[in-house]
Amino acid sequence: MPSDRALPALRAEAAQLAAVLRELPADDWSRPTPCPPWNVAGLLGHVLTILEWLPGMLAAPAPPRATVSAAGYYRPDHRFATGTNAARIGLAERRVADVADGAALAVEFDGTWRRIVEQCGREPADRVVRTRHGDAMLLTDFLVTRIVEVGIHGLDLATALDRRPWLTPAAAGVLTDLLLPDHGIAAVADLGWDEITFLRKATGRQPLTPAETARVEQRAIRWLTLG
Repeated sequence: MPSDRALPALRAEAAQLAAVLRELPADDWSRPTPCPPWNVAGLLGHVLTILEWLPGMLAAPAPPRATVSAAGYYRPDHRFATGTNAARIGLAERRVADVADGAALAVEFDGTWRRIVEQCGREPADRVVRTRHGDAMLLTDFLVTRIVEVGIHGLDLATALDRRPWLTPAAAGVLTDLLLPDHGIAAVADLGWDEITFLRKATGRQPLTPAETARVEQRAIRWLTLG
């Protein structure tokens, strides 16, 4: 994946999510989401939390070289264990508890993504960071994982809010390349899906039919572990 695609895609997707959040009625923040136990506010609290790791990572010394790719970040290890997921839920709940209401949470998200994009934009293309899981990654690859969070959870929020998905073309392209690195966008149409359906099925948001499972297996497609 070209390194110059990640930051513009994150910027576009975060800006689109922020625009949706700015106009949310107060009652919508308490709607349940497809990611229990989070409601809309709690899920946004999770997205905020994972974005807020970045300033500390950029302030820390850079590892000498990257050893983990964006796809490698999603290997099935402790980061998706029951205890880690419970800690992830707790962090999001505490993040939301510190904010007065949904409108204030939307303001915090808007300010956070803008600061992060600005900070990342000042880094060289070969900047390496260390994640909280200990992975040494190119910053551009780590930003791909943040697009997963903002983009895929954006699909979850659209479901919770009964809205059409607002996933941007830039983010959809990055996510499709991450999930189908050896097959390309043509494979999505070949499987009989549009990009939104593909992303929902590839991330477990929408079940595969037996026929779809067979087509995926015939093409030797392997999904990433996304928790």
